[in-house]
Amino acid sequence: MPKGSNVAVPTTALRIELGWRAGPAVPDADASALLLVSGKVRSDADFVFYNQPAHPSGAVRHEGKRTAGGQVTDTLLVELARVEPAVETVVLAASADGGSFGQVPGLYIRVVDDRSGTEVARYDSSDASVETAFVLGELYRRQGAWKFRAVGQGYSSGLEGLATDFGITVDEPPHAPPPVPLAPPATTPSPMAPPVTVPPPVNAPPPPAAPPSPVRLTKVTLTKAAPAVSLTKQGGTSGAMRVNLNWQVRKQFTGWAAKLGRPVAMHADLDLDLCALYELSDGRKGVIQSLGNAFGALHQPPYIHLDGDDRTGAATSGENLTINLDHQHAFRRILIFVTIYEGARSFADLHATVTLQPQHGAAVDFSLDECTVPSTVCALALITHQNGDLVVHREARYLVPERGVSPQRTVDHAYNWGMNWTPGRK
Repeated sequence: MPKGSNVAVPTTALRIELGWRAGPAVPDADASALLLVSGKVRSDADFVFYNQPAHPSGAVRHEGKRTAGGQVTDTLLVELARVEPAVETVVLAASADGGSFGQVPGLYIRVVDDRSGTEVARYDSSDASVETAFVLGELYRRQGAWKFRAVGQGYSSGLEGLATDFGITVDEPPHAPPPVPLAPPATTPSPMAPPVTVPPPVNAPPPPAAPPSPVRLTKVTLTKAAPAVSLTKQGGTSGAMRVNLNWQVRKQFTGWAAKLGRPVAMHADLDLDLCALYELSDGRKGVIQSLGNAFGALHQPPYIHLDGDDRTGAATSGENLTINLDHQHAFRRILIFVTIYEGARSFADLHATVTLQPQHGAAVDFSLDECTVPSTVCALALITHQNGDLVVHREARYLVPERGVSPQRTVDHAYNWGMNWTPGRK
């Protein structure tokens, strides 16, 4: 599509793919969406991006990145049937991290029917230069139907400039505190008057509600080249940290995985289980998993809780662990891993994204690499104390269990956890 053109959208379930070619000097990019009424958001909740991956209505959600064959895609899912009637436009944007869009080759946006896989529209951007944020397209209502328009409008002020332009309140870095004034010369104190008690006013109005928290745009993406981050240095060592795993199945039915050279079954009822091995500072060890209903506890040891068992992989729910960082000194190490419970024989043709969202500090996310081995268990992230720092290390390590050995025992052996395992079920 040329810039400025539009096309009717014949379906309501859409997959929006932002894509580009990867390379050693190519900046990372992130897809986002803004739901607008009269050209502005109604609140910060109308902004969907990596730190706020789902709209409250469920109409838009951020699915995460996938890298394959030198091509990177970041995906948004849009359910037009769930877009509230007041919303007139869904802006589809992108922001560059570590450079400008002039350094991003092959930048495009695709609108795909999520049910059939048919491409509805595609716009290739070829004129980007110094822009660090881009509105690539928009979905808009026209006479009761939805259309897609190729926009191609850039911002040199990055994601913050794009967001504030549409009415988002952005959490800016704190300014340096003002200098403390010198104390005045000491004087002889005058006699104190007796305290006066003032009765409260009758029918006093309630105090004004606190303003909503501004949107935080900062994030940390872990890669092979930069696989670790200190939560301590990011200010994220208190409150609840949510760990989310979401995934996409590229093949819904049994097919061939060329790199494995044999059939690999992928079914719609794929069930992945997010798990965690923990070792506390007092030496106690254990596992958090739905198998055996070992869901843990948030306010008592081990201070880790598994929310439930999800089979969809949606970013709005997915598999979630919560870690109570108010007790971070009770942790010696935590290994977050995922197993395939049923529905597939390996992680081939499966794309997963992991997001660690501390209550305070920047979000930490990463995608799993393409799986080329018959693996049913993947170590995702290792959280340890190192020289007083609480550090998250990206593992993204596919493991292949030996015949008759469970995935849990396999990951235990790989990381020398030293636990005894018995069969379990859920």
